[in-house]
Amino acid sequence: MQIIRSKKYLGSLQEIMRFISLDSKKRALTFRNQIDKQIATIPEMPYRRRKSIYFDDESIRDLIYKGYTVAYKVDEEKSIITVLGIKKYKAEL
Repeated sequence: MQIIRSKKYLGSLQEIMRFISLDSKKRALTFRNQIDKQIATIPEMPYRRRKSIYFDDESIRDLIYKGYTVAYKVDEEKSIITVLGIKKYKAEL
């Protein structure tokens, strides 16, 4: 399955990295690299994570990482996983 990162996700990730980099640029880059590794594992078992608490759709799942929620949509017909957004846990997507 192909992974597509939405503009909303990329923009939110940039904001998070900007905030983390105020303390440490190295930690911001490490955070991005680690979250990218987590996202890269999604195609192995796309439904292994819980149904999203933000959307009423079985194909949208939540990946939780270090207090952040990454919502993604699984489209089996097109063989695509779209990363929709990232927010601090329980914040609105």
